[in-house]
Amino acid sequence: MADYIRIRDLEVYANHGVFREENVLGQKFLFSFELEVDTRQAGISDELKDSVNYGEVCQLVADFVTKHTYKLLECLAESVSRMLLMTYPQILTLKTEIKKPWAPVGLPLDTVSVEISRKRHTVYLSIGSNLGDKEAYLKGAIRELEAHPMVRVDQISEFLVTKPYGGVEQDDFLNGCLKIDTVLWPEELLDVLHEIEQNAGRTREIHWGPRTLDLDILFYDDLILNTEDLIIPHKEIPLRDFVLVPLTEIAPDYVHPVLHKTVLQLKEELEQ
Repeated sequence: MADYIRIRDLEVYANHGVFREENVLGQKFLFSFELEVDTRQAGISDELKDSVNYGEVCQLVADFVTKHTYKLLECLAESVSRMLLMTYPQILTLKTEIKKPWAPVGLPLDTVSVEISRKRHTVYLSIGSNLGDKEAYLKGAIRELEAHPMVRVDQISEFLVTKPYGGVEQDDFLNGCLKIDTVLWPEELLDVLHEIEQNAGRTREIHWGPRTLDLDILFYDDLILNTEDLIIPHKEIPLRDFVLVPLTEIAPDYVHPVLHKTVLQLKEELEQ
């Protein structure tokens, strides 16, 4: 059974809209939220610390939407939802509705609204380096992820030294795996990872070649995705001990959504 905290029609005067006068003069917006939370502990303890403070949520939303300006209700809803999900890890899923009673459409209407449902996503990443100060590159990448407002780093494996993969003669790698929570879509997350790689001086002249930093998405929830730019789950997972060993450390029971085997099973099969 799911538990919910609901906030209905929080009224905020703000400056969102396509037209200039909307951004200058402002207008009324009504915000409604359905927060899926586990209320059992709060129900037993009767302590606010064990729940989500809806008064604090309302004030946070009011501050956020008055400090930022968006043209579209869609962007406003997305931005508010992401902010709340990253602020409150207790929120499992979030439904957001924004009503615009004074929408300038030139015709009589009650209200225009946008409603979206969002959640955080569990992602496993591999991280590696075999140039320069390898540990410094890995730790620097982790710090950049931790500093990103739409990412929370939950677990970090130990780093291990591994032989290079792919047949190119080069130095040994230092590898590890991370578990993160994020509200970013897979393609958005990929862009963030590429930016972090570029910040570390990553170049891509040689396939399987040496690199200062290598960041790969291994799993993204139970998503199965195959596009020109991104394949999830990463197709090389069952073949890479430098992925399976650190991944087993932080997620041994995670089930591969295509192979339907746990990470530990894949590691044991590769060892055999």
